[in-house]
Amino acid sequence: MSANLYRRQAGLSVAAHRPSDDESIDDLDAAICTLASGLNAETYRLLTLVRRFDDRMGWAKWSFRNCAEWLAWRCGVSLSAAREKVRTAQALRDLPQISAAFADGRLSYTKVRALTRVAANHDADALLDYALRATAPDVEERCRQLGNAEPESVDVARRAWERRSLTLWRDARRNVMSIRVEVPLEEGELVAQALERAAAAGEAATGIEFAENPLEETDGRARNGWCAQQADAFVAIVKAYLGGTPSAEGGAMSCADHTQVVIHVDESALRGGQGRSDLPIETLKRLTCDGSLITVIEDEDGTPLDVGRKRRTVTTALRRALWARDRGCTFPGCANKRYVDGHHLHHWSKGGESTLDNLALLCTHHHRLLHEGGFTVRRDERGELIFRRRDGRVIPRFGYRLEDMRDDVEPSAEGLITMREPGENPSAEVREAAGVYALSPSVAAKRSSAVRTS
Repeated sequence: MSANLYRRQAGLSVAAHRPSDDESIDDLDAAICTLASGLNAETYRLLTLVRRFDDRMGWAKWSFRNCAEWLAWRCGVSLSAAREKVRTAQALRDLPQISAAFADGRLSYTKVRALTRVAANHDADALLDYALRATAPDVEERCRQLGNAEPESVDVARRAWERRSLTLWRDARRNVMSIRVEVPLEEGELVAQALERAAAAGEAATGIEFAENPLEETDGRARNGWCAQQADAFVAIVKAYLGGTPSAEGGAMSCADHTQVVIHVDESALRGGQGRSDLPIETLKRLTCDGSLITVIEDEDGTPLDVGRKRRTVTTALRRALWARDRGCTFPGCANKRYVDGHHLHHWSKGGESTLDNLALLCTHHHRLLHEGGFTVRRDERGELIFRRRDGRVIPRFGYRLEDMRDDVEPSAEGLITMREPGENPSAEVREAAGVYALSPSVAAKRSSAVRTS
């Protein structure tokens, strides 16, 4: 099949382009944009065919588990790209305005892919109008912010936290150590701020010899001076921590409060409505539970209209009262007295007051669980804190009794774990505890007797 015949069958109205030295820059610009528009239209047609193929389960003929696996195999794309194409194709079914613009070649696949992630829960017409005027990175960023304001963003935040890691790899032959760190975005920004601050302080303040910037010659080879400065700053921070002293209230290293991280969020999103947010909304609520805030009011174009005064949501006097009452993390079984925050039981963005009755101290780990792990906390009629897990189970102040565990699983006479109710799926800690007791029924009986008589 000739190239021109293929173009006619595909429905492209772009003539074959022949390179020429006589072409002007404007001619090249027009030819490129015309071809790009045609590719956009053909991509829409491709996704339409993929959706029809998926609806009819054509992939099952080849024994694949889903359409994405078949598409990756058949068309030679990566599995992640195939998954996105199938997801986008199915999402376009309910977005006629965006589909029409895509079919006309006015939207690129990159923009459409981002729009389909959030358009179902927002004004598709407004999003389309913005996408036609903005660059692809701007569209992706706005859609990411809109997604952060939705309740489902808590799952994204939790997955980011669960994947956090730090790995050390020692290469004795080269006399170097490689350090790789993966942390949630908001915590990574703190690391970046600390590195910039240490680099700005320089050798006089840190005692570390910093590399020149941007490039310098070392043994005849050029190295990236900025990256070397970041490494030097990291070493300076570690040395400062090892040589420093903890704060009086058991918190982190004491330092001046002149490091700020700017986070944009729509007030409507913060109060539970629609809007945009730079971070998942529960992550932002956790960060603003206990800290210094400067409210900046902006118009639709991001131009600041008013900058408020700096204020703390938990004042120094209120924090002293919290420490006098809670004396550390209030999560059941947690004895952590360092790195604790004041948590608003009813968040201030929804009308909760920064009062002693509406606050409780939580360590960093359990504060994250309350906001991004699906755990909840409230005060009962006696003023006692009641913590619940994601499955609704109350977390007792002093742990579980053996009888409580037997509600889910029970050791049999043969030492095997049996389910009390068919089809139950007890939590991991319950199964583990039951397995330990099941190894020795006599020990379990003695433990149960001791619990009842204590």
